[in-house]
Amino acid sequence: MCGFQMFIAMQFCQGGDRNTQGAPMTIKRDVDPELIGESRLRTIPGTDPALFGTAVMDGPSHVEVRSYQTFRITYTTGKLGLDDTGAIRVALRLISDAGALQTSDPTAPNYVTARASGEGQLMLKYDRNGGQRPWNETLTIYQRGGYLKPGETIEIILGDTSQGSPGLLMSTFFEGARVFRVLADVQATGNFIPLPDTRLEFTVGAGPLHRYLGVLPTRRRPGEAFCLGLKAEDLWGNPTSQGPTRFRVESSVPVAGLPEVIDFAPESGALRLDGLSVAEKGLLTLRLTSEQGHLVEAGPLQIRDGAAHYWGDLHGQTGETVGTNSIEHYFDFARNKSFLDVTSHQANDFQIKPAFWDKLNRLTAEVNEPGVFTVLPGYEWSGNTAVGGDHNVFFREEGANIYRCSHALVEEHDDLDADAHTLTDLYAKLHAEPVDAVMYAHVGGRYANIFYDHDPKLEAAVEVHSAWGSFEWVLTDGFPIRRRVGVVANSDGHKGRPGASYPGASFFGAYGGLTCFLMEENTRDSVFEAIRRRHTYGTSGPRVAIDVTATLPEGGTLFHRNPAAQPDCQHETVTRCTMGDIVRSAGDKAMVSVAVEAPVGIESIELRSANEVVTLWRGYEDKDLGDRLRLMWSGAEYRGRGRNTRWQGRVQVSDGKIARFAPVNRLNPEQPLQQVGSDSAIFNTITTGNRMGCDMWLEGSTATLALTTNHGALTLSPSDMGVAPVVMEAGGLARKLVAQRLPDGPLPRSAAFEAEVAIAETGDTPVWLCVNFEDGNQAWTSPMYLFRD
Repeated sequence: MCGFQMFIAMQFCQGGDRNTQGAPMTIKRDVDPELIGESRLRTIPGTDPALFGTAVMDGPSHVEVRSYQTFRITYTTGKLGLDDTGAIRVALRLISDAGALQTSDPTAPNYVTARASGEGQLMLKYDRNGGQRPWNETLTIYQRGGYLKPGETIEIILGDTSQGSPGLLMSTFFEGARVFRVLADVQATGNFIPLPDTRLEFTVGAGPLHRYLGVLPTRRRPGEAFCLGLKAEDLWGNPTSQGPTRFRVESSVPVAGLPEVIDFAPESGALRLDGLSVAEKGLLTLRLTSEQGHLVEAGPLQIRDGAAHYWGDLHGQTGETVGTNSIEHYFDFARNKSFLDVTSHQANDFQIKPAFWDKLNRLTAEVNEPGVFTVLPGYEWSGNTAVGGDHNVFFREEGANIYRCSHALVEEHDDLDADAHTLTDLYAKLHAEPVDAVMYAHVGGRYANIFYDHDPKLEAAVEVHSAWGSFEWVLTDGFPIRRRVGVVANSDGHKGRPGASYPGASFFGAYGGLTCFLMEENTRDSVFEAIRRRHTYGTSGPRVAIDVTATLPEGGTLFHRNPAAQPDCQHETVTRCTMGDIVRSAGDKAMVSVAVEAPVGIESIELRSANEVVTLWRGYEDKDLGDRLRLMWSGAEYRGRGRNTRWQGRVQVSDGKIARFAPVNRLNPEQPLQQVGSDSAIFNTITTGNRMGCDMWLEGSTATLALTTNHGALTLSPSDMGVAPVVMEAGGLARKLVAQRLPDGPLPRSAAFEAEVAIAETGDTPVWLCVNFEDGNQAWTSPMYLFRD
């Protein structure tokens, strides 16, 4: 029995879907409260549960995402009653995009009321951040002008529809257990006691079918096994069972083990077909056509010699810390819903209880499946930016010690002396242990401070994209100080959906990223070597095949580690190198070759030398331009937690009209980005370093556009524009709006070119790519660090 199958047998209950090996799977629905890192009261009025009262809930036990619902919570006072100015509190988890409660408009969504059976009046106060992590969202009901006797009640109606409100708006994502925690301050001291033995909860499930997805890897060798992933998603990216169908399969090349017809009706909304292979070199694409006319494309998958591509998302959290859903759900989703090859769980260290650290290490050992599904143990060191900022820590083996930045939400203090309060402390403790570890610099709420400290032996990569947005600066800021790190992208998803982390309608502004590992085999040893050799590239979501190599006419010395930190590392003489390599060149020039194969159109490829674009590739010329005008906005406010930039505006067309309109990379369907009438469009969206916008196909050879936004205005005459874009700089952090003309039809999905790059006489010459895709996504390669001194 393989590791993941054994994990299924041990951790999951009988029932649910079956994977291709036939293992029954029903995911553990809720999170063990004893594993949640949180602040717990040390002072309580007494140990008798009857003192504080009880609460029960009346409402549906299962709801659909983005539906409106009503829940009634009835609190009954205990032996102490409820004193004048005392209160009860309903607390919910921070990570949710459900409707914000309100008490002012009885006709609007999310209206809340409360009434008591005894004397006095009730005052309601809602606060999005009124509680302690992870129970930040609070509704507090204060008793005023009287008191309640033992046995009297307060009834709270969440989503009161009696005066016209549609009810309480549910979240956009699956939740195995949406919990209402009820607390009581019965003696008006400000000390809110969680009611014992009270667990008010319901599940949130997926909505109707929105689209089908087919997922293939991007590169395998002839005869090497791979899997095809097939998934049905609702509007918000949740795997849904509401779209069963039968697909007929067409393949561009013969595939061993691939059926001609796939009956797709899993309860989980996803199906994994393992053991497929292609005998000869070539390019595999699949077309799956349903009986109802749905068309699903998968690939392209390159079949060729050399290193294979393995895709991973190594960064996410669950309900045991600040996120949602269980750790079991997380690993199942990674393997069987987003079809990852590599993953890890990265909880905030100051919230990891010893019991959860032990469980996490047990699970990573059990689900790790060499050759198929590589799982790394680890955690997120979450020190403040002032002392280093967020960093991901990965271990090759289980059983390593955890060195937290603090015990902020960990009650157990047995290992308090092991805390690493600064990044420098963490480096020292990891070096002092016989443990094999690598680290990423991460930009989340607390962004990594790359100027505070850097240990090249441990910190091998920077995360340039996650659900928090896109952050090229975490890489480029390090060029002048010769930081030689690789590029990765992950999700840092908090919803238990590694590899397919949609932002929903919350403060996360981007779709989670993916990292491609260039490896000979899918094992922990190979993953560690790929990270340390910087043989990785990251994308903002799509799986694309990227090659970038440099030919050195006069040769050079390639170092397997960073010689600045390890002068005696293994090295070899070469005339060619690839992404991530550190090479001392004997000459002053390199000929760089670039090739990209993508499942979507390629808008442009920027070959960069440090921050300079050496070559800009486009698959079209002036003569190819049509009536399509693309408007894309991007950037952020600043580097910290509140970096989201709101883009509001209007496009007005004169002397023409909009014949066709299409949003580009709009990740939140509820954000306005739409055509209004025949000659205008409006938008009210958010970016956080990433790109978003729209395409408009215009009618009228003399059409002009007046674009007005909250960050500036722009007037365009498309007929006067060539392939060069018009850019409106908008301040902030790389905040800008770009207008460009494109061909009317889809852009090419393949690209290849060569360009010469000069190697500086002193310092590093980082050579890397930024690829911009037609669907608004991007990809970034690890730089080749070429130098002569």
